[in-house]
Amino acid sequence: MLENLETALFYILLMTCTLCMLFYWIWLGTKKELVGRLATYLTILAVLVNTAAIILRMITSGHPPLSNGYEFLLTFCLGIMAVYLFAEFRYKLRSLGAFVMPIPCLLLMFIIMSMGPEERIAQAVPPALKSQWLTFHVITAMFAYGAFAVSFGLGIMYLLKASQEDNQNKLSPQGIVARFPSLEILDELAYKVVGFAFPLLTLCIITGAIWANYAWGTYWSWDPKETWSLITWIIYAGYLHARLMYGWKGRRAAWLAVFGFAAVLFTFFGVNYFLPGLHSYA
Repeated sequence: MLENLETALFYILLMTCTLCMLFYWIWLGTKKELVGRLATYLTILAVLVNTAAIILRMITSGHPPLSNGYEFLLTFCLGIMAVYLFAEFRYKLRSLGAFVMPIPCLLLMFIIMSMGPEERIAQAVPPALKSQWLTFHVITAMFAYGAFAVSFGLGIMYLLKASQEDNQNKLSPQGIVARFPSLEILDELAYKVVGFAFPLLTLCIITGAIWANYAWGTYWSWDPKETWSLITWIIYAGYLHARLMYGWKGRRAAWLAVFGFAAVLFTFFGVNYFLPGLHSYA
């Protein structure tokens, strides 16, 4: 019974995220306030459904939902949508949803395409995962990765608006780009989001090292997951350093935000599914 409910929640989540994405796109094109509000309300609903699915998985499995790729993807989606909703309400930036909400939608579609029903059922916890440090490790990763997804969306918006302004010799932007905030606001928000996420990523790596020592007897073994987490950390450290010390703003900062999230995705997918290592069970 609970497994059927869990499956139903997953498909409701997928449908809700898809509708969110479509409504944000329609809102950008039509400028109808009702459509925008529906997109926001659906995003709130998606967060609630995602949270319910995670709680139900915890009930059925008897442990935090951290034992396989399906559960990690659910937490990833929740982190993205939670951070996005905060950004929308805090900065009145609904247009960002058109660039962020496709990400959880694609992650859920990835589950459909790559994972059979047997891979989505609750499983026994591997011995290496029986540690409270893993819970802290994944929670910090969830919000860090979610924030980096938001900075990616802001970077894409910046590049689109800058490109159109260049083509129009800095005349007033037209079309959907006219709904974006100014380049200065987009650049500053991306910096704030990365500034929020970077300490969380640092904590994610530190707690992961402590967990690794507990599970495998060493803090660092240059496992592919560890290596790519460090590469991702270096990219965002470079972003912050270049901005603070050399005044990097604008396109260079936007491209770094986009490139950094590409590294996040490879850390999450490329390592988990293509590179063998200690984290291959994830």
